[in-house]
Amino acid sequence: MKRWLAACLARLLAPRVVYGFRHADGRWLAHTRVSTHTHIGTPAQLDIGDHVFIGHFNLIDASGGLRIGEGCQITNYVSVLTHSSHDAVRLMGRAYWGAHEHVGRLQRATEIGDYCFVGPHSVIAPGARLGRGVLVQAYCHVQGEVPDFAVLAPGASGEPARIVGDTRRRDAPWLLRHPEIRAHYEAWAGTLGPEWSRDEG
Repeated sequence: MKRWLAACLARLLAPRVVYGFRHADGRWLAHTRVSTHTHIGTPAQLDIGDHVFIGHFNLIDASGGLRIGEGCQITNYVSVLTHSSHDAVRLMGRAYWGAHEHVGRLQRATEIGDYCFVGPHSVIAPGARLGRGVLVQAYCHVQGEVPDFAVLAPGASGEPARIVGDTRRRDAPWLLRHPEIRAHYEAWAGTLGPEWSRDEG
């Protein structure tokens, strides 16, 4: 009996992805999926699109304002941040708790553009702005402005992520081989120019 009960509890408490998400403005996003084991802080400040996937064990901090665009995929063990208080805690010491003003606290809106991918164990820093179609490889620390379609790789020795490619170079061969999906792709990405028309695969 105990083993059966333990198995039932484990199944009940195990991470799972829930289909459908209620936007802060009341809209129902039928195609957005979020793990039961992801924490969304201050959901009223989260502007999220449909067709979004957010996997397991993520911290989504929307306290400073957060936009996650349509079709984004946030894998597992990712932190998306809009505030940072570690400087303020160090500066103010014990006076930090209960203070009306937190000297050194950073709060900035963060944006992840449409159809971005964020690999596991990555951190999106407060104030980061990712353009559309960005691919963030695993273990990246992303800060500042990231242009559309950038491929980001981890920086050396804890440095911020660096641009190492363009997702259109990855996508163009697929679109050439499958012209039936091109209209869907270009509906959000725009028309690919002639520089992407060669199949390099």
